[in-house]
Amino acid sequence: MLRDFKEFAMRGNVVDMAVGIIIGGAFGTIVKSLVDDVLMPPIGLLLGGVDFSNLFAILKEGTTPAPYAVLADAKAAGAVSINYGVFLNSVISFLIVVFAVFLLIRGINAMRRREDTTPAPVTTKECQYCTSSIPIKATRCPQCTSQLAA
Repeated sequence: MLRDFKEFAMRGNVVDMAVGIIIGGAFGTIVKSLVDDVLMPPIGLLLGGVDFSNLFAILKEGTTPAPYAVLADAKAAGAVSINYGVFLNSVISFLIVVFAVFLLIRGINAMRRREDTTPAPVTTKECQYCTSSIPIKATRCPQCTSQLAA
């Protein structure tokens, strides 16, 4: 059974998938940082200094009474909240990842189309006397036996 599992785990597809998942996780971390640390601060500044990660609605107060200045205070007090700012950051991160995957797939498809349109090398020519197809290196036509010009 151990040998079968090793054979399964060492298959090319499984290893490729594992590498893809690891790279995807790292990419997700980079995108999250891009959204949280680079994109959202200027957007929040344009919207009047709003920090999206601290947008929340209190459903039930915690041990300390509201209002809570930031989400961390509400969580520390044990308040029940809807964290729509964090959700908004996640949606923006998702859209960036989807757009990056779209660009990657688009590039791969363009490369495939280029490979498909590459003409095959010419291996035959037409006999000038009988118009049959003959190998390009032929000096005499096998159909009509005419001597071909070089």
